[in-house]
Amino acid sequence: MMVLGGCSAPQMDLGAALEDCSSALELFLNNRFSDALAHLKPWKEQSMYHAMGYSSMLVMQAGMTFDPKDVDAAMTSLRESLQTCQSFRKKSGFVETITNLWYRQPSDNLTEEEMHAELCYAEVLLQKAALTFMDESIMGFIKGGMRIRNSYQIFKDCQVIANKMEGETKSSGTHIHFRCGVNMGIGSFNLMLSLLPTRVLRLMEFLGFSGDREVGLSELRAGVATNGLRSILSMLTLMMFHLYITVILGTGEVDLTEAENLLEPYIQKFPNGALILFYTARIALLKGNFTFAKEKYLACITAQQEWHQIHHLCYWELMWAHSFEQDWKNAYHYADLLSKESKWSQATYVYQKAAILSMLPDEEVKAMGQNAEDLFKQVDGLRLRIAGKSVPTEKFAAKKAQRCFSSSPTKPVLPALEMMYVWNGFTIVGKRPELTYSILSTIKKAEDQLASASSQSEYQVDDHCVVQLLKGLCLRQLGSLEEAERCFNNVISSEEKIKYDDYLVPFTTYELGLIHKQRGDTDKAVELLEQIKVNYKDYSMESRLHFRIHAALNTMGSYPNKPYPSRIQA
Repeated sequence: MMVLGGCSAPQMDLGAALEDCSSALELFLNNRFSDALAHLKPWKEQSMYHAMGYSSMLVMQAGMTFDPKDVDAAMTSLRESLQTCQSFRKKSGFVETITNLWYRQPSDNLTEEEMHAELCYAEVLLQKAALTFMDESIMGFIKGGMRIRNSYQIFKDCQVIANKMEGETKSSGTHIHFRCGVNMGIGSFNLMLSLLPTRVLRLMEFLGFSGDREVGLSELRAGVATNGLRSILSMLTLMMFHLYITVILGTGEVDLTEAENLLEPYIQKFPNGALILFYTARIALLKGNFTFAKEKYLACITAQQEWHQIHHLCYWELMWAHSFEQDWKNAYHYADLLSKESKWSQATYVYQKAAILSMLPDEEVKAMGQNAEDLFKQVDGLRLRIAGKSVPTEKFAAKKAQRCFSSSPTKPVLPALEMMYVWNGFTIVGKRPELTYSILSTIKKAEDQLASASSQSEYQVDDHCVVQLLKGLCLRQLGSLEEAERCFNNVISSEEKIKYDDYLVPFTTYELGLIHKQRGDTDKAVELLEQIKVNYKDYSMESRLHFRIHAALNTMGSYPNKPYPSRIQA
């Protein structure tokens, strides 16, 4: 720290700023969130790294609460951070500015401070883009898209600069932090873009983006290895990819070995850190060790009381851990807590409550003083709108709940197990055969009840197909591929009779494709997956299925486009 030019305003050089922000990061990882903010705040107008760190924490908080006050505070901080970062960037003349806009060449002869300013500016711009998407307007999406593009281009410029510096003698220890930031930025963009379905990715490539999964993973791993300021951010990005994205938007084939290896050093350093406990629990959950996972989620909740939003993440996970064990009363407890405390998706939480109650005997539900039908009726009015459009899972839940508004209201069949499938939970519970058998038993009881019903409702075929899909999922997890295939073909052959659940045939065809993949018949698997993209449009959760199809095709290598029959034969 020093005073420059006789001015009273203190200044902090780059090395000192990085070291001081590392201290703030340690406070954050030790659950001292307010202390971390207080540590960064005095310097956020004089230091680009303090500005970025301060606004990053506010953005994280806003993203977890959805509270308009938190969003406004984060947006204000981001604007201030951009100004702080801008003050450190290289000042370009008019001709140089026009040349850079036209040819998009990274500036030469940047000082080390100016290099870091470019990196910090790109990161803050990206965060502002993410927050802009919460504006819920088309203009917000356009602004967010432009900011993402600008951020991406700056990261690419920084990568060129970093590559030029490779092999040169490094006189300053701050370079590892710059290299780490480049790794994280380039890695994150490549990884996220690689998840996009082909038709979307082609558009992104036309706009100048590129996405290569192996490049993304490699860059993020390199970022973790640098031990720079952003190492843990690279680690957390990889953890999010392995433990969530590959489950919800992929095939559920998770690299738990890498996840454990990535997390291990941080478990040693921050054993009671809420984020570390949370990911420790998530790994255990994906292994099928639900008892240990629940213990760690509860430990995560008790580890800190400042950010209750982290508690909400644990409630969501605990709800599913109990659901996998068909412990519906405890699952309901956490769904109820979410509906009362979290603003993320009230429609989803209330639907989950109703769905879980539907799994319990009527007498138990009455004893609890609850009514599933009343909850189902609330779902549609709780839906969010983002850029004028519904959230897909909320739209799905509202459509399922509409049955309770008819003249003869009927609850959805096995709705909690159906939602378990929506979140790809059968790939998780499948790690525990005894629990899978237990769920299969529940499904068979529902199947028998449908078959023995004295009168058929208008939802009869749809309900039968839901049951067949769920039954096939259990059978596949248990290795009974032929029986599972019969269940899936039963759904597909009923296509013309299905009235409401338009998602069933495309999703079931996807599952049938995975059976052929499991048998080693990749040609048939690819054929089925490609047919879905051609034959089915505008069904519930279409985007989610396209992500899963894209992930499945990636696991089977590259296949040339070839003509397929216009319809799938059951």
